[in-house]
Amino acid sequence: MTAEPSASDQESRRKTRPLDALVEEFLRHPYYSRNIAHVERMPARPARFGDWPATIRPELRAALAARGVERPFSHQGEAIAHALAGRNVVVVTPTASGKTVCYNVPVIQSILEEESARALYLFPTKALSHDQYGELYEVTKACGRDIRVYTYDGDTPPATRRTLRDNGHIVVTNPDMLHCGILPHHTRWIRLFENLKYVVVDELHQYRGVFGSHLANVFRRFNRLCEFYGANPTFICSSATIANPSELASELTQRDYSLVGESGAPQGERVFVFYNPPVVNRELNVRKSARLEATRLASRFIARGHQTIVFGPSRVSIEVMTTYLKRFMTRLHRDPNRIAGYRSGYLPSERRRIEGGVKSGDILGVVSTNALELGIDIGGLDVSILAGWPGTIASAWQQAGRAGRKAAASLSIYIGGNSPLDQFLMNQPGYFFGRSPEHAIVNPDNLTVYASHVKCGAFELPFADGEAFGAAEPAPVLQVLEDERVVKHSGGRWHYSEDSYPAENVGLRMGVNQNFVILDTGNGNRVLGEVDYSAAPFLLHEHAIYIHNAVTYYVEKLEWERRTAYVRQRTVDYYTDAESSSNIQVLSIDQEIEGGEDDPMAARRFGDVSVATVVAKFKKVKFETHESIGYGEVGVPQLEVQTEATWFAFRESLRAEAKAAGHEPASAIHGTAHLLRILVPVHVMCDPRDIGVAGMLRSPHDQKPVIYVWDRFGGGIGLARRLFSMERAVLKAALDVTKTCPCEGGCPGCVGPSLDSGEGAKEAARWLLERMAR
Repeated sequence: MTAEPSASDQESRRKTRPLDALVEEFLRHPYYSRNIAHVERMPARPARFGDWPATIRPELRAALAARGVERPFSHQGEAIAHALAGRNVVVVTPTASGKTVCYNVPVIQSILEEESARALYLFPTKALSHDQYGELYEVTKACGRDIRVYTYDGDTPPATRRTLRDNGHIVVTNPDMLHCGILPHHTRWIRLFENLKYVVVDELHQYRGVFGSHLANVFRRFNRLCEFYGANPTFICSSATIANPSELASELTQRDYSLVGESGAPQGERVFVFYNPPVVNRELNVRKSARLEATRLASRFIARGHQTIVFGPSRVSIEVMTTYLKRFMTRLHRDPNRIAGYRSGYLPSERRRIEGGVKSGDILGVVSTNALELGIDIGGLDVSILAGWPGTIASAWQQAGRAGRKAAASLSIYIGGNSPLDQFLMNQPGYFFGRSPEHAIVNPDNLTVYASHVKCGAFELPFADGEAFGAAEPAPVLQVLEDERVVKHSGGRWHYSEDSYPAENVGLRMGVNQNFVILDTGNGNRVLGEVDYSAAPFLLHEHAIYIHNAVTYYVEKLEWERRTAYVRQRTVDYYTDAESSSNIQVLSIDQEIEGGEDDPMAARRFGDVSVATVVAKFKKVKFETHESIGYGEVGVPQLEVQTEATWFAFRESLRAEAKAAGHEPASAIHGTAHLLRILVPVHVMCDPRDIGVAGMLRSPHDQKPVIYVWDRFGGGIGLARRLFSMERAVLKAALDVTKTCPCEGGCPGCVGPSLDSGEGAKEAARWLLERMAR
């Protein structure tokens, strides 16, 4: 048996080698090569150029040439021509293809032509806004004209806010500030609205699900104000590769778009490896942890001086892998501060320091959630490692694209975890490399989302009788708000009548604008970070271990009503992982497809449900070995939500039929539910945490077997609805997993461990899925 490479073996070869030689060494290594499921080689691609439109000002051309942009790539030239002609345009090209030029050039050109012109830039995160501000500032400065560029976010000082409102040519902000800082105070932004020529929406693909549904309504409010002030700006959107970019842009902004989808940017040679960790338990087909393998692979490249980024699926996984890599650097007698974690919850100053360190090369290895998936400029990295499936094909390509920027050669490694989807992709890589990208879904007419923005819109500008708000008529919502004394109808208009400020109570990203603050009691109650509402029961319950940049903190107290957690640094050899359960009640059935005579399902249904989720216990997981070393109780309030669901209602006879075929009916139900929990997100393009799945042998609704799949956000955002329209494809994918997984009776890579899904769950789920997917 070939020995696994040791840290001392790595230490003995610390001298940096060219990346291409290191890649070939990795592919041929006797230990690593046996775990490689697939190698995709993408050859280098030369640049294809276009031409600048004849109207581009010479000072702008000179500024771009000074930054190395003498001619536009073909997609840049095409997009700029659309924008200058007043056509809304969406640009869909890979990471590092120069999308910023597509919107910077027409915006700056308009200001050079007309000094009063204004532009609004929207980026999904504050960090990306600050990063893009630097690039934009340098270009405008080089033009030799007084073009004033400002960022507008929660950190902007009051004096600067007054200046940028009156004098800013380009305002760089994020959707949250547009929602609660600009629209409610539009009378202070008259100069911006009256002279608005362009709106830039970057990272369009990020605006899906809850966030996208809210943003579509923010733009409905924005459009009302633009019409009020006589503005009709041109929209320039950019996106990673998704199946419906023009449709998504139209749904978000209520405008038609021209599509630019063929990139002319050069691309260096890319090697993309699918790596399946070795099996450590043959009977259960349990593989070595993707976290551990990601750490070991990253260590290999970092030790040789190649800058590496590791992406993980959760905050806990990021902190665990950061801890391992810092320990590795210490064992090599090298500076552990050259390793950094990066995720939401870190303070802005801390994130910017890390971004700068990666870009300068001071930080050699960074471990991140999808926070660094976006276009923040962190320079050109050599290696990107994906520790488990990131949720969507678009996200996987975005994360892989963080290596090899600016046409340099690169290596990307996707490490399969024990989940069904990971193992499905390891066995069928063509599903990833050959499949069309997913559709991004939004549901701006979700009643909860819609009503909250009708209230905000009324605050900003009274609604006239008969006025539309999106595709729907807001009158029924306004009538309810009048009953609640929020608005008052007078003179054919609906006027806001409350003293409160509605936008501050509407969170765009999670639906509840109530983040939890984390205070370090061992350091004078210093603010350590923050956690969103839905994650708090899992991460900040009392006795939890909260990890921040590889430092472990013990949660001493959680004050739920005050949204505050008190922690103290404590050195431990474990982390905590909370577990939840859900109770479901059917409220209404909106759509129903009855099953045929041979169908095990009585019906496939879509409708409204009430879901109560309880986080009841947590387990302690030992670092390095990942073994469970103890359990504890969690005492946090139950989370309740009314939402949309698709469910598969089985016939009462399923129990007898399963037993007659030699299968346990509970194993069939729970094994199938386990598969759907992982496979549904990739088909409907959402984060796995956006949906819930539960299998029941006896449903409280009708006492029959059932599998529920629901949106976790109140009112639903279209995920369950999308599943209802494409459930056959998902069921067939689940069936394929049961056929391709090499385990005997079930494992985490297919239907789950037998302790969770029951004995014989794999065969039982296959039997059930063969009948469901017909």
